[in-house]
Amino acid sequence: MAKDFDSMEDSNRSANASIHEVSLPSRRTVLVGGVAASLAAMLAPLAGRASTAPGASPQAGQTLGFKGVPVGMGDALVVPEGYVASVIAAWGEPVGVPGRMPAFRFDGSNSADDQAVQMGMHHDGIHFYPLNPQGTRGLLAMNHEYTDDGLLHTSGLADWSAEKVQKSKNAHGLSVVEVAQQGDGGWAMVRPSTYARRVTMDTPFGIGGPAAGHPMMRTAADPTGRRVLGTLNNCASGMTPWGTYLSGEENFAFYFAAGKNLDAHQRRWGLRDKGLYRWEEHDERFDAARHPNEPNRFGWVVELDPMDPTSTPIKRTALGRAAHEGAWVAVTRDGRAVVYSGEDARFEYIYKFVSRDRIQPAGNGLTAAQANRELLDHGTLYVARFDADGTGRWIPLVHGQGPLTAANGFADQGEVVIKARQASDALGATKMDRPEWLAIDAKDGWVYCTLTNNSARGAQGQPGVDAANPRANNTMGHIIRWKEDGDFDGAAFRWNHLVMGGDPANTRAEARGNIRGDIFGCADGIAFDARGVLWIQTDAHATQMYKGEFERLGNNQMLACDPATGEVRRFLTAPTNCEVTGVTWAEGGRTMFVNIQHPGETPSDRSDPAQPRRFSNWPDYRPDGRPRSATVVIRRKDGGVIGA
Repeated sequence: MAKDFDSMEDSNRSANASIHEVSLPSRRTVLVGGVAASLAAMLAPLAGRASTAPGASPQAGQTLGFKGVPVGMGDALVVPEGYVASVIAAWGEPVGVPGRMPAFRFDGSNSADDQAVQMGMHHDGIHFYPLNPQGTRGLLAMNHEYTDDGLLHTSGLADWSAEKVQKSKNAHGLSVVEVAQQGDGGWAMVRPSTYARRVTMDTPFGIGGPAAGHPMMRTAADPTGRRVLGTLNNCASGMTPWGTYLSGEENFAFYFAAGKNLDAHQRRWGLRDKGLYRWEEHDERFDAARHPNEPNRFGWVVELDPMDPTSTPIKRTALGRAAHEGAWVAVTRDGRAVVYSGEDARFEYIYKFVSRDRIQPAGNGLTAAQANRELLDHGTLYVARFDADGTGRWIPLVHGQGPLTAANGFADQGEVVIKARQASDALGATKMDRPEWLAIDAKDGWVYCTLTNNSARGAQGQPGVDAANPRANNTMGHIIRWKEDGDFDGAAFRWNHLVMGGDPANTRAEARGNIRGDIFGCADGIAFDARGVLWIQTDAHATQMYKGEFERLGNNQMLACDPATGEVRRFLTAPTNCEVTGVTWAEGGRTMFVNIQHPGETPSDRSDPAQPRRFSNWPDYRPDGRPRSATVVIRRKDGGVIGA
């Protein structure tokens, strides 16, 4: 999600050590002779990789077989020579629900009912589910993170109404669309499709896990605490081995108005007196002063079966409540699921969930999704502590263990997961610089996480610089990685940094980074392809682009990284002020789907213009058009594997 980094959530006031109060792993140099020596050690070029033992680095480098593109500044999407990119599934396109396919109107006059069966706004996480062995036909499941109401409605934010609130709610959520390769090698949506589905803020969700039915989950509309309408601010996504889709509910606090008398729980979760989206003006459930439990029903990882449009999606509370960026699944050697997640907020935490039971195969008339429909409701949730010697521990969030007792405000396991932040505070977990997407290299067991930035680092009252990691006002972010001691369910791990984002031409040392290859900042989305190449997507805010430390980075971009050598090469540059987010592959890696979010984003998305803003005309370039988030299909002209 596009964020104003000066006003985004920052609600962790615990005294826990931050990631910047611990040091780099064994290759680090202790500060001797001041900050300059420390920076020299931290930002030294990456060493070679030769071992996959715990704490060592990956091996088996992969060739980046394309010519990198230059920094982008214009309102266009650019890919390397020999590649072609095309747009499908833009905001407002009908998803293909039979009998309900209203066309997109470029003047913004589509109704709320239309929007409920059209592609939502601001595409984010995405995954491809093949429908044939060749991978030339399949489903795309994706998130729609938030709305720019200045563009969503014909008259922008003027004359705010219940109809506009409903349309905004219908532009959030998830989409499932069918796509197929055409005779010329390109791809198109299949419409109508029996798989087509939109999940909006009116879609019923079940609640699974220890918070199901909990008193803190009960409301006047749902006295059982087991059913909730909708999902919102869905950011990154993961795909399970049993064929379902996992989506994280991220900045849910922005949607609620809590009034002037916030309690400690509401403050810890970043609620404010007024909602950013003004939904509470026409939908009472978003008035948290009147309905204080309603926010507790958001901030979960949700699970959807894209193959069954009649299935009920579930909020998986055993994975903990957080400003979840997303969720990613590894598998232990004995067949249990391990789900990693982080929450995109300043000084928050990285989590791991280990299922109690093994993953079950399809059979006895059940699909794999049906056979594992309760798998993520039972298991153990952990939070990460990164230590100064390059080791770390996973600390269990289990009621009755350590400080997680009724005397300390945790009546039961349901309250532990609802208050996962407070529980992590009490356990002494490590505060991080906005942990966002994760990627798991199943071949060698390394787990990677982007820490996008934290401009509050070192500010008054916040954790400051130290000898091992002196990036105060961390504008550029970095990528951390760890490997468990043993299997994915291990209690201990070793960690290091893959790369520190930045530009070596910057004056401020903390913003120079140590990139080997093409420069970037604010890494956000990451994913491994089948060859083991790590794809990195960036999210610098519109107010940062072309200014100060960011002026040489240009528009947001996607890069390919060989983790074995640290080489980084720019693969794609995106249109004006957008974010590059979400990537998935089809056709054996010969087709790549990438999402372009909020092209033309303005420095102040919530200003009150009567007319939509047009800082970009991508992808339609119509005089009467408006910028639209969209999915981009990328292929090599010779039909080869992307990036090879």
